[in-house]
Amino acid sequence: MKLQRKNRLRALSLGAIAVSGALALTACGSDDTSGGDGGTGKETNANANIKCDDAKGQLAASGSSAQKNAIDAWRKVYSTTCKDVQLNYNPTGSGAGITAFMQGQTAFAGSDSALKPEEIAASKKVCKNSQAIDLPMVGGPIAVGYNVPGVDNLVLDAETLAKIFDDKIKTWDDKAIEKLNPDAKLPSTKIQAFHRSDESGTTDNFTKYLKGAAPSAWSHEPGKSWEAKGGQSANGSSGVAGQVKQTPGAISYFELSYASDGISTVDLKTEAKEPVKATVDNASEAIAEAKVVGKGNDLALELNYKPEAEGAYPITLVTYEVLCEKGNKAETLAATKSFLTYIASEDGQNVLKENDYAPIPAEIISKVRKTVAGLS
Repeated sequence: MKLQRKNRLRALSLGAIAVSGALALTACGSDDTSGGDGGTGKETNANANIKCDDAKGQLAASGSSAQKNAIDAWRKVYSTTCKDVQLNYNPTGSGAGITAFMQGQTAFAGSDSALKPEEIAASKKVCKNSQAIDLPMVGGPIAVGYNVPGVDNLVLDAETLAKIFDDKIKTWDDKAIEKLNPDAKLPSTKIQAFHRSDESGTTDNFTKYLKGAAPSAWSHEPGKSWEAKGGQSANGSSGVAGQVKQTPGAISYFELSYASDGISTVDLKTEAKEPVKATVDNASEAIAEAKVVGKGNDLALELNYKPEAEGAYPITLVTYEVLCEKGNKAETLAATKSFLTYIASEDGQNVLKENDYAPIPAEIISKVRKTVAGLS
């Protein structure tokens, strides 16, 4: 089913609120949640019609670090009403999140890639008389951040990006980069390409873009694990973003919200007349061309990495909440449904754009709401 651009959600301007309450979000490693706003510096306010019902106790989840800043923003609003729920979201990466869910350690997982058929089959062990489903909840651009002193604007295309991350273009004054940036004063600085060390749906989507848009330059199979040789690695989205910020000559890929701390991002040369910037609106143009490929209540999407629309930013991802359609644990079911009902609501989706994420198009998020209501 083709999503129409006219169905994209309107963003709601949000003000700042002071938050109190007992809901906490915990994380580990480089994705520290200190400060409460995920490092975005943005507070949100929504008159959410949140229903707590019988929601209470600990709600453990883990996975995608891409949505970590979105969850930070959501829980600020949710915590003002549902004070008896303590959400512990650990942004360990999509792969680790799926593993923890399959082992019954969490109520749901966040993943930037939809479940594979074999993972759906394996989920029947943890989902009693049922299986896991993918619920798209967060959209947004994967920005390519760089640190090249003296270069404030940088244009790259898929082929050049592929060669940079495959260690075939080694300095910033390479002729291929100069051709795309004739007015820039490019230094001879060595390129320091960073990729994710953990299994990551962001890596999966980034490499799918390279493979789809520049197949002759990118010979590696897309996946959550980095396959190309060369380059350096760091853990989590905040890890690679941190390396870019502190390392002259660095370049990496991460969600746009991680570039909010003064990191410059690449404009992509596509089939459009003008290079396309990594913005929420431009990502929405591309996400609107996605197709639903999941079966039944599984709402997995197939993204188009070569969108035809003018201004469509092609490196995008959708983060899914992965959980059992039926057979969820009784002690966490109420809290799971309450929290997911809020984040899929209009108020919950309106929080996203103010935090550099794209709301899920209306046609799809309406199906998500219906599915969440039927969870058991």
